[in-house]
Amino acid sequence: MSAQYVADALERVEIVLRRRPDMGLHDDSPATARWRGSTRIVTSHDNGIEVATDMPGELGGTGDQVTPGWLMRAGLAACTATRIAMGAAAAGIELTRLELRASSRSDTRGMLGMTEPDGSRISAGPSDVELHVTIAAHGVPAEKLRALVEESHRCSPVPCALQEETPVGLHIEVAAS
Repeated sequence: MSAQYVADALERVEIVLRRRPDMGLHDDSPATARWRGSTRIVTSHDNGIEVATDMPGELGGTGDQVTPGWLMRAGLAACTATRIAMGAAAAGIELTRLELRASSRSDTRGMLGMTEPDGSRISAGPSDVELHVTIAAHGVPAEKLRALVEESHRCSPVPCALQEETPVGLHIEVAAS
């Protein structure tokens, strides 16, 4: 699809949302994860798409699939890239290159419930999350491209969820075995 097609779609949605702001709030498609033995998990979308994950061998997995943490980084990179592409289309900028790399550092001790020698908790979550963006467009000043990336990052759902520490409600149902 062309950048103009995207720009036209975004304009139509914005017109509707300005008239009916309540239409902007919606339930997102759930992700349903099912255990397949060992550390293998298959997560599915309502449309039938499935993604398998597994842990590396040193943590009891086979290492032949991506890890759930990688999916988080992939979601961060893909979500931000999508929003940048949308922003570029809306601004009439024809991108010639857009590449994002999401990286982080993690401490496996946190996932194992271990603590520091002083007894303090070690986070299981990633730290030092970074997003590296390479962007290019013929005839567009670097400052304008940087502003596009920064604004898109502020309006991108996955980075917002990570930065705003979105609370996660935990509901537990113990099923009969």
